Amino acid sequence: MSTIRWALVTALLVGACLGHSGIKGNKSKDKHYQDISHKVEEHQTPLNDTTGLSVFDISEMNTNFGFNLYRKMADKHDNNIFFSPLSVSFNLASLMAGSRGGTYDELLTGLNWEALKKSKQLKLLPSLLKELRDGVRRSEGYDLDLGSVSFVHHLFPLIDEFINETRTYFDTEFRSLDFHDQEAKNIIKEVIIKKSRGKVTDFQDEIDSQTKMILLDYILFKGKWQIPFNPDSTIDESFFVNKYKAVKVPMMYKSDKVGSMIDKMLSCTVLNLPYRGGAHMLVIMPEKGGDLEALEDRLSMQLVASWLERMKIRKTDVFFPKFRLDQKYKLKAFLEALGIKNVFTGKANFTGMTEERNLRLFEITQQALIDIDEIGAEASAITASEIVGFAMPHTVRVNHPFIFMIFNENYKSLLFIGRIINPTIAH
Repeated sequence: MSTIRWALVTALLVGACLGHSGIKGNKSKDKHYQDISHKVEEHQTPLNDTTGLSVFDISEMNTNFGFNLYRKMADKHDNNIFFSPLSVSFNLASLMAGSRGGTYDELLTGLNWEALKKSKQLKLLPSLLKELRDGVRRSEGYDLDLGSVSFVHHLFPLIDEFINETRTYFDTEFRSLDFHDQEAKNIIKEVIIKKSRGKVTDFQDEIDSQTKMILLDYILFKGKWQIPFNPDSTIDESFFVNKYKAVKVPMMYKSDKVGSMIDKMLSCTVLNLPYRGGAHMLVIMPEKGGDLEALEDRLSMQLVASWLERMKIRKTDVFFPKFRLDQKYKLKAFLEALGIKNVFTGKANFTGMTEERNLRLFEITQQALIDIDEIGAEASAITASEIVGFAMPHTVRVNHPFIFMIFNENYKSLLFIGRIINPTIAH
């Protein structure tokens, strides 16, 4: 049985390996590496009319998929979490372009897009995803770089329609590579370092005799706080991991007009920290003694929207921990828990990608990095609650476990989501 192995790396690199035994075809001109994007004519099909369905609908579906995936990960991880659901969504969507039958249907449902099929608007999905992808990376105030590179074994044939579609809607760059050559891993590593701007240097994915394609997808975010924290005010303070344990962390401080509120029903404080240029970090912190797990179970885009709508701007003393995360996850089990199972079995149908048979997805791995400091962030991925508009203190001190999310404001798109249990642990 051949395999597909996807790897997500944040500053994100999502890798897929397709496997099958010897396939005849034209060898690349270069022994190790060749850009083959020119082999297929530029796809000229205009984007579909999106009347009745907007990019904001897709963004909301993606965000709720992100919350669903986060919950599955939180169920199995007791410590810090950080990943980019947007990149997972885009990369599985590109896999959908080559999927057919039950494989396609499971991906559609697992990614939270089943409503499109029911409303008979499924044909709009690729163009709306392109609109969202192009939209979130257009900003004058922050830097967001999204892209895809597909390394294809030089003897492995891909269907032209698949190459056209993934290039058109996901900006995939195709390059030919001899996976049997010893230099293959070094070449891929060099591309990863370049695309992640040096943020990811040690990402490793297995290449074996059955590997036929590796799809690397990356997302790199660099934002500056609208009002930065004062580095001279950063001091070591206690962060209470739980009622039995406290650790010392660099605690940043600023006095700023920020949006915040208290959700009494969920017993949490919600703080909105804006970046320059249309992005913001939403921080959700249970009250002391509150239940973080119960809060995670309630997360939805509708709940987040209700928080944002009811926030009040007030001069607030903000204390926020300085931290760095470098997280790596194997996502197969979490995606299977969301119903995406067929792709990992011998029943997988990728006949829209290649005429070869007996292919399956082996694994999806995500590596995600983020640095939070006084200047900003650098990341290489409605309930019936009673909500009080503003009944909160002048001081918000984030000194115990919390959830954080980075959103693009224009498209209300969830770029990254994470959880800090212990800010002194990076991995």
